[in-house]
Amino acid sequence: MRKIFHFSPFTNHFSPVMQNSHYMKEKFRIAVVPALVMIFLFVVVGPGWTDEKRPESFVDIREVVPSVVLDIRYHGSHNFVGTRVDGYHQPLCLITRQAAGALKKVQDELQPFSLSIKIYDCYRPQRAVDHFVRWAGDIEDTRTKKEFYPTVDKQNLFRDRYISDKSSHSRGSTVDVTIVPVPTPAQKKYVPGEPLQACFLPAGERFEDNSIDMGTGFDCFHGLSHPGNQTIGLPARANRLLLKTLMDKYGFNHYAEEWWHFTLRNEPYPDTYFNFPVE
Repeated sequence: MRKIFHFSPFTNHFSPVMQNSHYMKEKFRIAVVPALVMIFLFVVVGPGWTDEKRPESFVDIREVVPSVVLDIRYHGSHNFVGTRVDGYHQPLCLITRQAAGALKKVQDELQPFSLSIKIYDCYRPQRAVDHFVRWAGDIEDTRTKKEFYPTVDKQNLFRDRYISDKSSHSRGSTVDVTIVPVPTPAQKKYVPGEPLQACFLPAGERFEDNSIDMGTGFDCFHGLSHPGNQTIGLPARANRLLLKTLMDKYGFNHYAEEWWHFTLRNEPYPDTYFNFPVE
């Protein structure tokens, strides 16, 4: 044991401190371990991430837009993962009140023309995004390739930005949406194991969706899904333009690689990625 001098900010003078190896280890634990924990939370979990219960600022879209049509794909098995996605406990569209109010205005414009919005996905918990990441890392699992990514090598899904470890959906103001006629035809039921058809095939050849023709199916990892693609048929281009125009009018930005993907411009949680379940 040896004597050293330690400056005390509380007494403003140097005082002798008895120090041994145990004392040094304890100082290291107190000073360094909390810092390491904070670094882990920032790097691994990420800034703005939360695992709290659903905030009161989130609503079920049907509370605001009762006539909306829902086809929550990640609650079932007809999606690129091929199974129900983590965090989707019920087939609901949860979304911030601001985004719900904007969607109501879109619906109000469509209804006089016997049209309605149809939603595939709204708020997406971070645990669902983590599920996507794990799926993308399992190169051997290609059971949905023929429909959802028939021209893409699965090992390139991250490189080509089809999969990411964060999603704007987790912030609560992003929606995957299309337009359906009213009365709305019954949606074809997906039967697991049935033959798959490429999502970029013409309507009538790909999986039957009750949406008006948008040129591809939902979650189609293909260049034809880009909203500005000029090689799809004129009716599908006009339908995309209708959707984009109305969504833009009421405050949504479109994503340049997916015709169905829109995010509220003035979203209330631009830096927060929620993780509460959809229930």
